[in-house]
Amino acid sequence: MAVYTDISEGDLKAFLEQYDAGELTSYKGIAEGVENTNFLLHTTKDPLILTLYEKRVEKNDLPFFLGLMHHLSERGLSCPLPLPRKDGALLGELSGRPAALISFLEGMWLRKPEAQHCREVGKALAAMHVAGEGFEIARPNALSLDGWQTLWARSKDRADEVETGLEDEIGAELAYLAAHWPQDLPSGVIHADLFPDNVFFLGDTLSGLIDFYFACNDYLVYDLSICLNAWCFEKDGAYNITKGKAMIEGYLSVRPLSNDEILALPILSRGSALRFFLTRLYDWLTTPEGALVVKKDPLEYLKKLRFHRAVVSAAEYGLLS
Repeated sequence: MAVYTDISEGDLKAFLEQYDAGELTSYKGIAEGVENTNFLLHTTKDPLILTLYEKRVEKNDLPFFLGLMHHLSERGLSCPLPLPRKDGALLGELSGRPAALISFLEGMWLRKPEAQHCREVGKALAAMHVAGEGFEIARPNALSLDGWQTLWARSKDRADEVETGLEDEIGAELAYLAAHWPQDLPSGVIHADLFPDNVFFLGDTLSGLIDFYFACNDYLVYDLSICLNAWCFEKDGAYNITKGKAMIEGYLSVRPLSNDEILALPILSRGSALRFFLTRLYDWLTTPEGALVVKKDPLEYLKKLRFHRAVVSAAEYGLLS
């Protein structure tokens, strides 16, 4: 979440008149994240999240994102829901941006997740994969191999400003992954961005998943590799195998992995580390000064990428045969 586009109180009140959402009492921007502009609204009814979709989000993708939340909720997954306008539409416009009101999900994200929380995330991720079956709209992963090349083309000329030698190292990494990326693994709807700030807990109980704006169709186990990267490394860059084992066991308690998925986990983890390195690198180099947004250090994911290069088997992530 972030704030790229400011809004006036008058425009916001006029926007709310299109909904049965009560009268505005207060609103404030949410600075975390890097993708869309978000505000927390308080009204005379329920608190809401207002999302303005910025240029990186294609308007044509919004029916997928909004429809997916409804589909998952109907199948028992706890996640926010877009509110319909009085005319039944889920999408409006505010300050020149497509905009939606989203229900507020109770809970907080964890700053210091432990193994027990990783287990619950693994369960919830697998439950989402199962619940996503039958969703009729498809969306290719725009941030897979081809998308990485596009991001890299926009960043590589300045990459060595971040660390000397990056241009050569990442160019070689992209070539390797393109030549060795697995084929024909079980696929479906994935979250593709299930970081700690996108998972809410009430105490130690997972209360729901949020922010589905990277969701797409891809290998299900690729989503697990993203979570291993996001949840199972410590601040010093060390992989915590206890957390990894708990996450994988949680996932397997809901959905089994095939042998091919297990064999592919190291290279998929390598690829997902590269994916977040590249998006962070691009944002680091291009986010305008003055934007109310927290930029994230790309070097964190470069360290993770280098770790995955040395991994031989999924056992090193905590997956026991």
